[in-house]
Amino acid sequence: MQEQREDTLKFPDLDSVPVQDKAGIDACAASFEAGDVAVSHRERLQLAVSMVDLTTLEGADTPDKVRAMCEKALRPSPSRASIPHVAAVCVYPTLVGVAAKALQGTPVRVASVAGAFPSGQAPLDLKLSEIRYAVSEGADEIDIVISRGKFLDGHYREVFDEIAQSKEACGAAHLKVILETGELQSYDHIRIASELAMAAGADFIKTSTGKISPAATLPATLVMLNAILDYHQKTGRMVGMKPAGGIRSAAQAMQYLSMLEQILGEGWMTPEWFRFGASSLLDDLVEAYPARAGD
Repeated sequence: MQEQREDTLKFPDLDSVPVQDKAGIDACAASFEAGDVAVSHRERLQLAVSMVDLTTLEGADTPDKVRAMCEKALRPSPSRASIPHVAAVCVYPTLVGVAAKALQGTPVRVASVAGAFPSGQAPLDLKLSEIRYAVSEGADEIDIVISRGKFLDGHYREVFDEIAQSKEACGAAHLKVILETGELQSYDHIRIASELAMAAGADFIKTSTGKISPAATLPATLVMLNAILDYHQKTGRMVGMKPAGGIRSAAQAMQYLSMLEQILGEGWMTPEWFRFGASSLLDDLVEAYPARAGD
């Protein structure tokens, strides 16, 4: 994954951000939802499994629960060797060490939410401290959420600076920036938040915490994918995408992959550049996976 040096970060020209056509976006997103999606396509299901960030973010999470999730992440269906491992597990910072130990020496990455997830309501120094703690415990990836209150009040520079400092605090870990699209009130706001996050150094932009409704939606994802496309055309830097929350079925996952392929193309059709944030999606992907002799 490409890296972006802090000294190259530049606040985006928000006056040039295109106004979002709500009717057009809704119609385009609806075409993916209504499309003929084959959920029995073996290779596409394998790809979807390999893109999952298997997640547990509950107050009752325990080390044993995280260890069991790590086993599932490595072998989603122990009796079917052709089903691949997932991309990552995602946990709270206090359980990163447990996950890192369980997954040591494996290709499954450890992601941690941090920065006062899911509210984002904490002083910046505490957010940065939590990011550094998660990285020190072994997190490969950090998922933060923007300060929606500051954003909705129009304090875009503060939001940008918080993301940039969070990126710096990550060190070698990759940064995913959650926009919490369900609280941003308009597609124009989603586009502006996407621009801020990418310009501030985000490696991925992500729809949702999964803690509010609506979480991930096809229209919000479409806005974000178009922002990524335009950003790549302007800068040459690829940014990943992670829809998260509410994606529970293989059929839904196929809709998102169809949209990804059409908007961004084959270059983004890998776990390096696209993830599903999910807790129950994996089970449905495995259930939909067609049996074949020798599995």
